[in-house]
Amino acid sequence: MKTDDASTILVVEDDSATRTFLADNLTADGYDLLVADCASIGLSLLERKFPDIALVDIGLPDGSGFELLRRVRSADGVASRVNPEMPLMVISGRATELDRVRGFDRGADDYVCKPFSYPELRGRIAALLRRADHRPSCGRLRAGPLEVDPPSREVRLHGDRVALSQKEFALLRTLVSEPSRVFTKEELLRTIWGYRSVGSTRTLDSHACRLRHKLGAHGDRYVINVWGVGYRLVDGPVASVTALERRLSA
Repeated sequence: MKTDDASTILVVEDDSATRTFLADNLTADGYDLLVADCASIGLSLLERKFPDIALVDIGLPDGSGFELLRRVRSADGVASRVNPEMPLMVISGRATELDRVRGFDRGADDYVCKPFSYPELRGRIAALLRRADHRPSCGRLRAGPLEVDPPSREVRLHGDRVALSQKEFALLRTLVSEPSRVFTKEELLRTIWGYRSVGSTRTLDSHACRLRHKLGAHGDRYVINVWGVGYRLVDGPVASVTALERRLSA
């Protein structure tokens, strides 16, 4: 059974049988799944959905998976909204030493050859996710005393850590990217939950309410409901907001 705290896995695989097999089994094991059958859709999902790990095939119909790896690792984490530090695993039928070396050279954290053992694959995914929890941060988004670190998924308010679910974090990550901009409900539901139509769902409102409550522990006012439109993080401009804080050592 999936929960809001489940890790999100992106599978970029053009073979429908393999894609379905991975989606079905990983979902059954408690992960949230995103799937793409080509590099362009995979990159779009990386920019909009913020998965925790990506499994990438090499032979894709619109390009090489190697190029997708390269684009992730060369991203700045702001303009492209892709986390350059996210774990990347290649799953490919290309099993030569040269192919594996090329995969690691392009930024792969692991390389699994087809046909693969699913229990071993699942173990490798879990290992990459564990290691990702200890990777150093490459930068933080800030809105006044609120700090959001996308790579480590850590949120701090006045220096105190705030525990958020996976979907609460995705909502905050989106809002803090442009703190005074109003994001429409349709946009947030499509981007974070993948809804194609809004309907009468209260999913966004309930998550926004919980997020507002968690960020209001010190009396701060975040997550503003713009009636009939959507949500924004703050009422007006925040002078101390930076799109991406440079490393302190830079």
